[in-house]
Amino acid sequence: MTIQATKVFVNRTLNMRKIKYIGLDMDHTLVRYHSHAFEELSHQTMCKKLVEQKNYPPSVLNLKFDMNLAVRGLVIDKKKGNLLKVSRHGAIRASYHGTKPIDFPQQQKLYKSTYIDLSDAQLYTAIDTAFSLSVATLFAQVVDIKDTEARDALPDYETIALDVIEMLDLSHRDGSLKNEVARNLDKYIIKDPVLVAEIERYKKHDKKFFIVTNSDFGYSKLLLDYAINPFLKDHKDWTEVFEYVVTLAQKPRFFWDSLRFLKVDPQTGAMTNYDEVLKPGIYQGGGAAKFAKDLGVEGDDILYIGDHIYGDILRLKKDCNWRTALVVEELDSEIENYVKAQPHSSEIRTLMSRKEPLEHELVELITKRIEAGDESEEPKIQELQTKISEIDKTISSLIKKQQSMFNQHWGEIMRAGNEESYFATQVDRYACVYMPKLSDLLAYSPRTYFRAERRPLAHELTLGLS
Repeated sequence: MTIQATKVFVNRTLNMRKIKYIGLDMDHTLVRYHSHAFEELSHQTMCKKLVEQKNYPPSVLNLKFDMNLAVRGLVIDKKKGNLLKVSRHGAIRASYHGTKPIDFPQQQKLYKSTYIDLSDAQLYTAIDTAFSLSVATLFAQVVDIKDTEARDALPDYETIALDVIEMLDLSHRDGSLKNEVARNLDKYIIKDPVLVAEIERYKKHDKKFFIVTNSDFGYSKLLLDYAINPFLKDHKDWTEVFEYVVTLAQKPRFFWDSLRFLKVDPQTGAMTNYDEVLKPGIYQGGGAAKFAKDLGVEGDDILYIGDHIYGDILRLKKDCNWRTALVVEELDSEIENYVKAQPHSSEIRTLMSRKEPLEHELVELITKRIEAGDESEEPKIQELQTKISEIDKTISSLIKKQQSMFNQHWGEIMRAGNEESYFATQVDRYACVYMPKLSDLLAYSPRTYFRAERRPLAHELTLGLS
């Protein structure tokens, strides 16, 4: 099996020739972050606020951020203090209590045949964005502290989860994170001259760009001045590149509500009410319906690209008919790991092809024994069972080696065991295309026809009709 060189993966056919407007989220999409550095900053900031504002024990301040403790797509079980990885159907495929793995018998005892329903916000919280990894990590670490040294000094698991999330939200609102980023732009923000060149190339093909971000104007200007302006060749300033910039958009609310737009003065940042037809410029708030209407385009004329499966893509797909693209920055390393794991994966497939006919023969013999009362094949049954057991042991060992190529705690991001992970299912359902970073998409011609492959159904695979 060879890994395709492409970095754009197609769920639904997308003809870029028909796209008139390309909309971009800013954070982690148009402007990329050094994720480890930023998540570590978030972790440290939340630890400090938990101690200062929620009276958590001082030992919380000694916690060290570990990027490997969580991956995107996990689910926090707020009642039980657990992190869960679930399949496309919501079945639990791996679980941790705090930072300690829960073995399968204990998981069965805790959850029995429970299927996780993420619409139950009282029980579960999804880790569906790069901004949430520090939340999952800190939650797990504080659960450990509660279990080992501060059982009475800390609240219940649900309150811990809510406190951690509240402290992250507060850190974004009160400037704790943004002010630190502003003081150390080189540490936290990635400069990408290739991306800027690609955007200017697309504009030559009459593609128009806009930004819809939840960040405020001041922070947006800071990052765009830093990451876009130094590399412009055909424009003097990012305000010439992006015809519309909508700040403090309150996504996903932007996609379904009809809030008023405010006009932002790019020189002073001052805002005024704006009830007229939108013209190129900088705004705050508003809603997608008026935005598309005033641009004079249909939903299929707009491609919106973001990194947040819920805030950028899911609600947009449900409430508007814009085309969608999702940035999954972890895919770069994930693809590298797929390549490394190929020898093990190939050997597993070979062993499975050897095992399946043995299983079929065993089923036939046992069926015959039960239905006809024929005991003559008992030695053959024992022999087959021994062979299958030996193959299973080898496969089990290979699976461990294969999974060791990925996250040491959770394995592949897009799979939960042999099934698609719940996160992968959301990507498949709501993103027309997805890729590791925005520049991977814009590296293609603005006239590219991204064609979805025919997906074989189970009966087609079985019958060899694919």
